[in-house]
Amino acid sequence: MADYIYLMESRLTPNQQRGVTLVQDTARAHGMNVYLAGGAIRDIISGSMIRDLDFAVQGSALKLQKDLEKAGAVIQGSDAELQSMYVRLPGGARASVIAARSESYDRPGRPPRIEFSTINEDLRRRDFTVNAMALSLNPGSRGLLLDPYNGVADIESKILRILHNYAFLEEPSRLIRASRFAARFHWTLEERTQARYDAARENEYIKHVSDRRLGHEIEQIAHEDDPLYIMKVLEKEGWLKVLHPHWNVARVDTAGLGALIKTRQQMMDLGLNPDAAPAVMHFITRKMAGPDVAQLQKMIPRKGFVGDWRNLEAEARELSKKLSGKEAATPSQTWKLLSDSLADTVLYLESTGKQKAVTQKIRNYLGKWRQMKSRLPLPEMAELRITTDLPEYPKLAEEIFLMLLDGKLSTQAEVIKFLTPYSPPEPPPPPPARRGRARKAETKPADTRPPATSPPLGEGVPASSATPVIKGKRGRKPKLQATLEQIVPAEPPVQQPVVDLGGVPKKPPATVGITAKPGKPAGKGKVKKIAPGKPANKKAGMPAKPAKSSKPAKPAAKAKSGSSAKKAPAKKASAKKAAGKKPAATKAGKKKGRR
Repeated sequence: MADYIYLMESRLTPNQQRGVTLVQDTARAHGMNVYLAGGAIRDIISGSMIRDLDFAVQGSALKLQKDLEKAGAVIQGSDAELQSMYVRLPGGARASVIAARSESYDRPGRPPRIEFSTINEDLRRRDFTVNAMALSLNPGSRGLLLDPYNGVADIESKILRILHNYAFLEEPSRLIRASRFAARFHWTLEERTQARYDAARENEYIKHVSDRRLGHEIEQIAHEDDPLYIMKVLEKEGWLKVLHPHWNVARVDTAGLGALIKTRQQMMDLGLNPDAAPAVMHFITRKMAGPDVAQLQKMIPRKGFVGDWRNLEAEARELSKKLSGKEAATPSQTWKLLSDSLADTVLYLESTGKQKAVTQKIRNYLGKWRQMKSRLPLPEMAELRITTDLPEYPKLAEEIFLMLLDGKLSTQAEVIKFLTPYSPPEPPPPPPARRGRARKAETKPADTRPPATSPPLGEGVPASSATPVIKGKRGRKPKLQATLEQIVPAEPPVQQPVVDLGGVPKKPPATVGITAKPGKPAGKGKVKKIAPGKPANKKAGMPAKPAKSSKPAKPAAKAKSGSSAKKAPAKKASAKKAAGKKPAATKAGKKKGRR
């Protein structure tokens, strides 16, 4: 459902959207179900230009007339028998509001018997499958597409298909309509439809057509994008003589019609949406005799359209008189005058105007002056902080534009002088950024010691010296970095060789082993301290003091954790090797060496 609502809202013009909302709300106020039906749904789905809006209500459409007129709509025609009316909605959108009905024909071409019914019966009485669709605008089913004859598939296939075999017999005007649709959309007739079409032409069903139906087809030619091409197709099929015996393509003002269509496209590109149909009717019947034109006007059922056609020339003459007088003496006055005039009249006067000064003013209005307006806002406005947020900006921009047209603001200094009083005060400076309380950074004293060079592993460096200790705060345990034992797996303790003192074998000195995890001492958490200069085992007979030059590393003796006690003798031996001296030999050792 939501897809078709989005498609409708995106394809309709703003004026048409407002018209849909108006008719929808008015029908709801009267308790009627309302649907957007017929050609409007076909054009929305096919992507074609939406010329008019067709509404179908379940009830009498004439009950909505007063409310629509109060809202600004203009009733251009009504039919009490069919309970329908033709409306020009606010903004210029054309629409028809009809009562949902069913039709039955006794004889071809005769008026049908009318019975007011539901929307489904109303779709069944229509001509082609692409026109037998409706979109619900009611609260409970808004956006629901009613397509009982699969018209969407025929739109995708680009074919025209009649609803039943008697479509051309009951209403012969559908023959003209089939040719017009095929020429407009460049579609083809479905095989069965083509056969019925040929049979209806051969049997001359068109003789039974009513003047009202012919008048409807005459008006529809004026609403085509390329009316001249449509007339050529209808003349080739023989239907143009049916509409009027004295009407043909030779009666068309081809040059004027081409200029009109070109100007209409230019106005549409600028956002102006003129109703060019009355002017088109003027050019396609310009070379016809007066009585013939009057007869065509009499056949058209939409009398409001006929009134616009008749009054078009008089309104254009009045506008041309104003443009030539004091009311349009300056460019700004000309701009205001043309902006307040009907776009239909401006379109017709530009195509038929004989005074060059008047025509040039209209061309400036559609061309050069609009380009000047598109350059607003000026750079000076941005410098003075005059933006679209200001409530007086639209009025100020329009005033500047009119002064530029008249040449009253020709230099930058004049522009700035004019805009300065409208400049808003400068905004106050932003408050200074609040800074939070910064924590005092703990500063560490710079390390002035020279960088220690680590000797290769295994060259007598005590393990405790490779373990730097970071002193913590008072009362907390110090945090240690990774020790050498954590990086390199600890090797089994090295047993010292047995030293023969006087031929008496001695046991190797006992080693102190620590098997705890790194960072924790073994056993009960106590490591036996070995005083420097004393042997690990007094019974081993080691000398009491080593040489004075050898000083064992103090960290090895004071290490509390993170160092392995198994390598204590190795550390001592390494320290002695690093000192480059051996301990004093005993007498027994000297005698053994002499031997």
